[in-house]
Amino acid sequence: MAERIHFAVCVRNTGNEASLELRKLYEVVADPDALKDGMLRVIDESGEDYLFPESFFVLAPLPVAVEEAVQHAGATAG
Repeated sequence: MAERIHFAVCVRNTGNEASLELRKLYEVVADPDALKDGMLRVIDESGEDYLFPESFFVLAPLPVAVEEAVQHAGATAG
């Protein structure tokens, strides 16, 4: 079974500078159809999920404890 990737680091944001920050960790939303088209669905700066070119990101598999801490930190930020 393939490992689910929940986060990715933005390495390119050409044309999407307001939506994506370089070197920032973004939560990935599972969307197998988008991946088939070379797109990745992430939660951007607006807090909504949108499709961006997969080439804008490097997938970042995290240990479970780190992933839980990141998700918890996001839920309490604001």
